[in-house]
Amino acid sequence: MRIGMMADTYKPYMSGITNYIELNKHVLEQAGHEVYVFTFGDTDHEDDERHIVRSPGLPLTDTGFYLSFQHNRKAKALIQSMDVVHIHHPFLSGRLALRYCRPLNIPIVFTNHTRYDIYAQTYLPVLPEGISETLMETYMRGFCSAVDLVISPSPGMATVLRKFKVEAPIVIVPNGVELSRFQNALPLPRANFGFQPNDILLVYTGRLAAEKNLPFLLKAFSGAAQTIDDLHLILVGDGPERKELQERAKSSPVAANIHFTGKVPYKDLPGYLAMCDLFVTASVSEVHPLSLIEAMAAGLPALGIHSVGVGDTVQNNITGLLARDDLAAFTAKLTRLSFDKSLREKMSASARVEAERYDIQRTSQTMLGHYQRLVDNNGTKRRTLGQQLRSFVERFKS
Repeated sequence: MRIGMMADTYKPYMSGITNYIELNKHVLEQAGHEVYVFTFGDTDHEDDERHIVRSPGLPLTDTGFYLSFQHNRKAKALIQSMDVVHIHHPFLSGRLALRYCRPLNIPIVFTNHTRYDIYAQTYLPVLPEGISETLMETYMRGFCSAVDLVISPSPGMATVLRKFKVEAPIVIVPNGVELSRFQNALPLPRANFGFQPNDILLVYTGRLAAEKNLPFLLKAFSGAAQTIDDLHLILVGDGPERKELQERAKSSPVAANIHFTGKVPYKDLPGYLAMCDLFVTASVSEVHPLSLIEAMAAGLPALGIHSVGVGDTVQNNITGLLARDDLAAFTAKLTRLSFDKSLREKMSASARVEAERYDIQRTSQTMLGHYQRLVDNNGTKRRTLGQQLRSFVERFKS
């Protein structure tokens, strides 16, 4: 099967979405399928994998995203030679997929990876909340009705889509993780970072961005660390808010206990997680938090806010704790988990077991089943002679 992944951005920009696309592509290729990634920008980047097709785009400051309203001729021809196309961003790539694939009856799958309603409120604050929600609802309802299948990585996100009045079929398929690298990770030596064996290490991994609610996390940690002397918070990652967060940390009464690593190679991430005792996040914008699942696979219990994504992934009182979106409540549960080593150890074992649900081999096989069903159903639709000839010619162009 020829499978096209369409995304507004790809490596070298790193995110949960790009990591997932790369992993899913690799597993599908191992199963004998041809998988292409169609994206924009970074045309000079030397890819370390096959079939990455880039079209020029205008960079949107330092976000890692590029603005473009079309793929180049070669990319378009390749897209139109696919058996199925999978969209990972609904705006630029999504509209182009509809334009290129719908006339040829190529099945289109869309995964909603992001809480676009929350992103709109965060990055378009000039719009009143009601207007941004209405615009998002109108767009998503129409877009989802135009594709063949909508994938939600979590039950909570499916509920959000229904709230947007999306009536298209929605199937829940978690984004998978290559669990083995985290399950078998050796912890980095604590002494290398100046930590003591009995220090309690909390870790956050991911982008340092506005939608991640990190000022809230710093405040909660400050409250807990003033009670527990050997408590440390490690923030692994980089992003547009890093400088501001570091300034906030400097003014904290527990500034010496807050540590920023900056961006680390993905291959080193398992060692950071294995070194720590507890994963913490205050984000309410997640759809399917891969960083949380990676931490669970490494044996870390988690603390998060009861919300879509995080609330779907953490089993309260089993693999971690969920708090209300309230600073006092979150700080209290953070303090409790930090104090109670036996509770953390019990939750650690449960987290490892729960993480098995998200094995990339399992989730990719499920996704492949949906691809095959759509392709088989599509085979019953008779194409016009012109469409058949066009598809035949474009396969030779690739």
